[in-house]
This record gives sequence, C-alpha cells and structure tokens, in this order.
Amino acid sequence: MILQYLPLVNWSNGIIMISVFGAVCVGLVTAVLMLMNSGKK
Repeated sequence: MILQYLPLVNWSNGIIMISVFGAVCVGLVTAVLMLMNSGKK
C-alpha cells in the first residue's frame, strides 16, 4: 500500500511537504512577476 510509505497523519512529514510546496509556489510566482516586469520595459 502507498499509504504505509506515506503516512498522512505524520505531521513532521506533512509540514515538510507543505513547506516545500509553498516554497515552489513562491518561487514560481516570483519568477512570473520578474518576467512580467521585465516584459513591460
């Protein structure tokens, strides 16, 4: 079972996953904003 290897109740693992996902989202948003600002020139 996949759930045995990825326990959803394990808070430390969940917090790490959420923090990584948040960091990736922030990186993508900043990259898009930088591209938009450079394109407005």
